[in-house]
Amino acid sequence: MSKEILYQTEAKTIYREGDKVVKMFSHDYSKANVLNEALNHARVEETGLNIPKLHEVTKIDGNWAIVIEYIAGKTLQQLMEENPDKKEEYIERLVDIQMNILSKSALHLNKLKDKMHSKISSTDLNATIRYELHTRLDATPKHKKVCHGDLHPSNIIITENDEAYIIDWAHVTQGNGAADAARVYLLLNLDGDREGAEKYLDTFCRKTDTAKQYVQKWMPIVAASQLTKGNEKEKEFLLNWIDVVDYE
Repeated sequence: MSKEILYQTEAKTIYREGDKVVKMFSHDYSKANVLNEALNHARVEETGLNIPKLHEVTKIDGNWAIVIEYIAGKTLQQLMEENPDKKEEYIERLVDIQMNILSKSALHLNKLKDKMHSKISSTDLNATIRYELHTRLDATPKHKKVCHGDLHPSNIIITENDEAYIIDWAHVTQGNGAADAARVYLLLNLDGDREGAEKYLDTFCRKTDTAKQYVQKWMPIVAASQLTKGNEKEKEFLLNWIDVVDYE
């Protein structure tokens, strides 16, 4: 059976093989991280959200791999690019999908706050900024909502029947939905889509009846977590976001 490469980085190769998608990790990729990703996917499946079914975790040519159901369709990102006149409609759809995710709970998922504390600690930000970010994070309300963690429009597939499937659950946690909104806002900004990011934030706050300031409090925290990816092209932008920290 022929393989169709869908996405490739140093850490992983994602390819289609018939009615399945294989996510194969590099030889030195953490076994614990692979198994944790598969477990998280299975836990999200149990919430009833529309996501591809997990088939198996296996080894291919000595490398760990996760095998899931293939979903035919176009990503929301593709649709936005092909139909720019419908962008507002697609952003509304993105927020509706996110609200559905946030309406679910999966109490065995890792906690978002724990993950963010760990990320802040592992940055090379100075101790004063790290302390301020940890303090700000501690002060946020404790929620137990399913947070996708990477809800970029490229991670939503719309089928021919107009069904939405959400993919890539590697970063899922349970926590505060405003953090997940701040993360989407950040991702759109990093794409250079400032207008789309502002429209998204306005739409999220309107539909969820959330104060914009409440989401904005998370922005330095999610920017710090993104810093740990070590992308030099993003560094200046992220540091500017972190620089909005208020000192009292």
